[in-house]
Amino acid sequence: MRSRHEVAVLALPDVVAFELGLPHKLIGTAVDDAERLLYRVRVATLDGGPVRTSAGYSVLPEHDASILRTADTVIIPGVYSGPATERGVLEPELAAALDGLSARMVSICTGAFVLAAAGLLDGRPATTHWMHADTFRALFPQVKLDPDVLYVDDGDVLTSAGNAAGIDLLLHVVRRDHGPGVANRVARRSVVAPWREGGQSQFMEPVPDPDGPGTAPTRAWALDRLHEPLTLAELAAHSAMSVRTFTRRFRQETGMSPARWLVHQRVSTARRLLETTDLPVERIAAEAGFGTTASLRQHLHAAIGVAPLAYRRTYRGVAG
Repeated sequence: MRSRHEVAVLALPDVVAFELGLPHKLIGTAVDDAERLLYRVRVATLDGGPVRTSAGYSVLPEHDASILRTADTVIIPGVYSGPATERGVLEPELAAALDGLSARMVSICTGAFVLAAAGLLDGRPATTHWMHADTFRALFPQVKLDPDVLYVDDGDVLTSAGNAAGIDLLLHVVRRDHGPGVANRVARRSVVAPWREGGQSQFMEPVPDPDGPGTAPTRAWALDRLHEPLTLAELAAHSAMSVRTFTRRFRQETGMSPARWLVHQRVSTARRLLETTDLPVERIAAEAGFGTTASLRQHLHAAIGVAPLAYRRTYRGVAG
């Protein structure tokens, strides 16, 4: 990357106002240890003129689509209407702007419709807001749509679900580019969670009987015993449910399976211990319930792409 990574945000007519501001707020505030900005974020419209937003006002960016040609990353926020979302086609001007770009492409929410209409998602995994999944599938059957996840990183093309998932994806981009330490600083400044797993469900079915017994007490019980080899049968027994009922209720309440939730909590525990203590990695692996350093290393790398000691050095700025 250059001294500063160039990011172009393309504001299309009926752009989602909240999502239009996310790249500048998150990526645009990322700094290194010397407080030097790592990205330059610029907003453009196709012709440099104003566009209306979903919030009932118009915006007038300072640039037109020509800045997409020199950008390292192009971000397409969600849009509420237009040919891409309604007919699966691009207007000629938009098609020309996106044709032949070498930049990394990122979409938030229904911005995935634009990438798909441009042919950039053909044969690739992607996601969008779950409410638009059926329309997306009908328009773009060639895309491997997964409407159950928060975001999908397919290398040079990344897609996310709705508003909050856009935050998750942009933090993931910073983390991928510059490590967890930089991303964590951005998250702290914006007072948002520093990391949510991309594969986490974006939509949770309502629990059928809100007054009945749930799995929250068992989740609290399990959090105090992450160092133990908890089994699905033990978790179900604590909730006084059958394994089948417990698994169904657990997924309804958390959006993920018990096994996946346990891994998520163990990774979070390991990260907290790496960030705040000088405990040896072997001890952290045991405290978090991974058992071995090899298992901790495998799960941490799968979650955030770094090894335990590398994460500690990046986050704390010193060797553990």
